[in-house]
Amino acid sequence: MINVNWIYLGTAIGALGTAVYLRDTLRGTTKPNRVTWLLWAVAPLLAAAVELNAGVGLRALPTFMIGFLPLLVFAASFHNPVAVWKVRRIDYACGAMSVVGTVVWLVTRNGVLAISAAILADFLAGVPTVMKSWTHPETETVHSYIGAVISMGIVLLTIEHWTFDVAAFPIFIVCMGSVEVVLVGLEPGPRLRLRRARHRGASVAEAASPTSPPT
Repeated sequence: MINVNWIYLGTAIGALGTAVYLRDTLRGTTKPNRVTWLLWAVAPLLAAAVELNAGVGLRALPTFMIGFLPLLVFAASFHNPVAVWKVRRIDYACGAMSVVGTVVWLVTRNGVLAISAAILADFLAGVPTVMKSWTHPETETVHSYIGAVISMGIVLLTIEHWTFDVAAFPIFIVCMGSVEVVLVGLEPGPRLRLRRARHRGASVAEAASPTSPPT
């Protein structure tokens, strides 16, 4: 366990990572999915409110920032029309289900159920971006996800008494962020497609080549 004041450093690292994402969005090199980034703002902000109500204290700061910074990314996507990923039906479907999870929090006001609903909402909101990161990782910026993983990892290291209210959301962010780091940073999707394309090309070439005459 480390001193709780390390959370300030973790929050700064997370903010720096999202600042790079924000810069790339304004430039048009990164294309955020608006459904994801809007709902990624809502769910953590609600989770932060629940954490504060539960007496989490300073550890709610990174959760709040993980909601506030995506709100800036969402706003930045309107600055540059090029920096927008086309929203499909499945994106809207995931967004609608995410909203349902948010409504659960508003209706119940129960700590454990509220954070569970916020996690589910955040996950569903992230599905479109995870799918995009698999097919088109070049439209994302990995720094934001690295910053989120480090930020929430530091939060977990400061926990003295592990409870669901304190640890659930940071653990989820670490897991979700790690998936994005792999998909965007290592680009396994395009690599796999390229390998399959080469394999199909080799198979076609082999099938088209004339057979050797009998001796």
